[in-house]
Amino acid sequence: MTPLLLDRLLQIADLFQKDMARAFDGTGLTPARVHLLWVLQHAGPSTQQALAQLLEVSPRNITGLVDALEATGHVRRAPHPTDRRAVLVELTADATETMTRMQQEHDELNATLVTAVAPADRDAVERGIIAIATHLQTLVTDAAAQAGTEKTAP
Repeated sequence: MTPLLLDRLLQIADLFQKDMARAFDGTGLTPARVHLLWVLQHAGPSTQQALAQLLEVSPRNITGLVDALEATGHVRRAPHPTDRRAVLVELTADATETMTRMQQEHDELNATLVTAVAPADRDAVERGIIAIATHLQTLVTDAAAQAGTEKTAP
């Protein structure tokens, strides 16, 4: 029996998780911590409230992630320049270097993966992956909204 497209997508997700676990072994970094670093790399210094919104997690979760990353020297908390009550979370120089290297590795892996597809098919594959990701995002968002509606219904 030929595997379904969904089976192949799950296989790809599993392979990415295994590769990430291997890459971060011994670093103290987890996928959640790397995701926060990735967001900081792209968004710049941010409040914990903004990070919680960007990562779609609770403020309590962000506090734990920031605490752990601060303890390992990846981020630091700094006073907000205009709001005395707020604190900014920013990457340290070492973390910026790590994230720059990670971005380069990301770009290299992307280039390597693309070579698995015939040049004439690459645009179609990219459009298909974008369409699948967009549709899956819609399904997930709709399911979450439906679950929220069911919880509040009498």
